This record gives sequence, C-alpha cells and structure tokens, in this order.
Amino acid sequence: MRRLAAVLTAALALGVGLTACGESDPVTGTATGETREITHAMGTTKVPADPKRVVVLDTDKIDTALSLGVTPVGAATAGQAKSWPTYFGEEKLAGIKEVGVLTEPDLEAITALKPDLILGSKFRQEKFYDELSAIAPTVFTEKVGITWKENFLLDGKALGKEQQARDLLAAYEKRAKEFGAKLGDAASRKISIVRFMPGNIRVYGPDSFSGIVIGDTGLGRPERQRLDGKEDKRFDQVSPERVNEVDGDVIFVTAYGEKAAAEQAKVTAGSLWQGLSAVKAGKAHVVADETWMTGIGVTAANKILDDLQHYLTTA
Repeated sequence: MRRLAAVLTAALALGVGLTACGESDPVTGTATGETREITHAMGTTKVPADPKRVVVLDTDKIDTALSLGVTPVGAATAGQAKSWPTYFGEEKLAGIKEVGVLTEPDLEAITALKPDLILGSKFRQEKFYDELSAIAPTVFTEKVGITWKENFLLDGKALGKEQQARDLLAAYEKRAKEFGAKLGDAASRKISIVRFMPGNIRVYGPDSFSGIVIGDTGLGRPERQRLDGKEDKRFDQVSPERVNEVDGDVIFVTAYGEKAAAEQAKVTAGSLWQGLSAVKAGKAHVVADETWMTGIGVTAANKILDDLQHYLTTA
C-alpha cells in the first residue's frame, strides 16, 4: 500500500509539473506545444495546432482526414461495412489500426496508439466522451449526414487544415453546380436512391448525404423520395412487397454488407423490381455503398459526381 501511495504521489507531482510547463498530452505526458481552442458539440477543447497522431471514430472523419492529407493512426469501422473506404487506395489505408466499431470504440486500443487528437460524433459516441477526453483532446460534431459540410469544416479546423477544407468544399460545390448546368434538364430528371439494409429497404431523401449531393447538382427526385411532410427527411423504408415505390427515371442502388447484398440480389431478381420503368429502360445502376452512404465526406461526394457523370452523360 505504501508503494502504491508513493507511485500515485509521484504521478500526481509529475502531472502538476508538466501542467506548469505548458499544455500536455493526458496519455503520453509530452509537451504538445502550441494549441488552438475548438468549439464543438460537447464544449470547447484545446487541440494541438498540428496534430500528428489522429484517431477517427466515424466514417465521415476518415474521409475528411485522408482528403486533407492526414492519415489517421486509428479508425473505427462501420459494423457490416468492415473495410476501410477503398476509394482512397490501399496505400493510404495501410497504416491505420482498427479501434472498434462506430458505436463501441475500443478505448484500450485507442489509448495504446497515444493519439494527440480524437475526432468523433455526439450522435454516435456521446457516452464515451469523458473517457475519450481523458485519453487525448477530443472534438465531436453534433450529427451525421445532414450536416456533412459543416462537419467537414469543423474537423478540418481541428486538424489544422481549415483553409484547405474550405477550398476542397468550394471546389466540390462548383463542380456539382456546373455538372447540373451542363445536363440542361437536370431538375426534370428524377433520381431514385435505394439502399438495401439487413432486413429492410430504404429510400433516401433530400437530407441524406447522397440526397444532398444530388440536390447540389440540381437534379430532381421522385415525389416518394422528397419525404414531404416528414420531420426526418433523411430516409424512409419500403417493404419488398412495395418495391414499386422506388421507381424513378434513374435508380442508384447500394447494399450495406454481405447479408444486405444477398437480399438485394433476391429482390432485384423478382418481378416487381423487374417491372420498374427504370429497370426496363436499363437505368438501374448498382453503385458503391461506401461512397454513396458511408463516405459522408468531400472525396466520397466527388465519387458520387463521378457516378452521375458516367451514368447520366453516356448513352
């Protein structure tokens, strides 16, 4: 007991000494130098001016970090979608360690990585905030998807890349607007977004990530997917028996994980799906779930524009 008390006393004294010398990392105890204050969903946090060891706890944040030239030392994975976003290429993903899943981050694994910044979201990880903050400065965005642009700018600021984030977002928005203008009749084209989940089918509305990207181009949406009168305009569900409700001029289809992909194959082989006007016209296209759904960042948004350009401007 005396030895334990002595260790704790020494640790406390060391902590006080470091605090007196300047900002310090709660895990490594090394001076972090210059800091900046970031106001976010959980309050105000001092973060390193130039963080080097970043852990990200949501799919939008891995897109954001890599888009801004920062390779996280650790990242949480998204349940059924167990791989990192492959659209960045294997080389950029090679050094990232898995630190649990979005809703259950692995605190021991995060601690072992000795991060100097953790990026997460109140929506996913609010109950872990205090424990994460004890490991390293932690910045949380409020929501997921609907506020993806605001999240990108806030995370960019936390990473010390605020101007670069603004420039990338402006370039994406300019590209989206110019693409829609070149189509000429963008608003009259009704773009349907369908996602197969394990056990259900979703149609995505104007406040979803991919719905926002479609909206930025000026392309139209089927009435069923405008979600008029609904408080939550991110998505709605349809049953396999009512799959006729997902029709549009063009349908983009994704599946979240292997189980959902198997359900997708079964439904899309059925007569109801085959009877959709877009399917008959050869305008139903399977696209990547990791870009249209889980990417939720500026690089994923540009990948959606790539798909739109490919499928809407080629014969």
